[in-house]
Amino acid sequence: MPFRTEWDRRESVDTAIIPKLGDLGFFGLTIPEEYGGVGGDYTTYVLAAEELGRADSSIRGIVSVSAGLFGSSVLRHGTEEQKQRWLPGIATGRLLGCFGLTEPGHGSDAGNLQTRAVLDGDEWVLDGEKIFITNGTWADVALVFARTDGPGARGVSAFLVPTDTPGFVRTEVTGKLGLRGQATASLSFDGVRVPADALLGERGEGFKIAMKTLDKGRVTIAASCVGIVQGCLEEVVAYTTQREQFGRPIASFQLVQDMIADISVDADAARLLTWRAADLMNRGEPFGTAASKAKLFASEAAVRAANLAVQSFGGYGFIDEFPVQKYLRDARVMTLYEGTSQVQKLLIGRAETGINAFT
Repeated sequence: MPFRTEWDRRESVDTAIIPKLGDLGFFGLTIPEEYGGVGGDYTTYVLAAEELGRADSSIRGIVSVSAGLFGSSVLRHGTEEQKQRWLPGIATGRLLGCFGLTEPGHGSDAGNLQTRAVLDGDEWVLDGEKIFITNGTWADVALVFARTDGPGARGVSAFLVPTDTPGFVRTEVTGKLGLRGQATASLSFDGVRVPADALLGERGEGFKIAMKTLDKGRVTIAASCVGIVQGCLEEVVAYTTQREQFGRPIASFQLVQDMIADISVDADAARLLTWRAADLMNRGEPFGTAASKAKLFASEAAVRAANLAVQSFGGYGFIDEFPVQKYLRDARVMTLYEGTSQVQKLLIGRAETGINAFT
């Protein structure tokens, strides 16, 4: 927390913190000890994500993409050789992974992505482009989703691609509204060759792998948003109980207390929705709809809470000397990535009605 303003201003965290997070076990949560992790259930993982989100969502993003989106995909779908090669480094923070799904022309419509992978002898050749890839400029390995067969979701496969492979080019995305401290990149593939055993899972299973992974990722995003709401609550209470106007603390005014109450209720509601999804994951029960509900509510609650926090701070909330404006900027992207709020509503509606609004 003491460094978040500096890192936000320079648009880069100090990467020296990454192996330190590994030493503390953040990257190893939910990864079994046999692969270098520390184990732990999903409730433990979301508590960690909440705390990181309360401090700096840029740090949370580094951890959850590498350990969550990348690491969990390898753990669930990888061969034993793939697990032994990648997971020990991921679990300790000595290696970073990224998740290459989104393309310039395909965000929510991931089943129609255009990056291609063609089998040439005993190698796959990748060509295409990805965008908005967290950890993209720092990652040692990318999980890349590419079209191997015909149109639609069934033609997509997943590949583990070392980022030092010839033809793999990454360009940092700068000027972001929020999450300015974490590296976000566009990735391009120009004749990138990987061996046949770089395929993760079976050919044609890439879209299924991506969707299952994103269900888990949405729970992590929800937890991070709980951290933002909680952080806003703590900052607003601390500020309004000290700031005086008209001869008394502004926290004593009813309309200020109204804003504090709204933030407090949103914190509890978002947290409980997130814990419910994590509990379902722990018990091995279906959790996709619960994940969508948690992500939808918590991300929108984070925007509401941060907006109220800025309002509570008045003019001071508009400058980066105080953290509430950063909470607002970071919260805004939470309603967009890993499935927009509108996509979450479609998923929830489909679960309730049995009717697929995507088709």
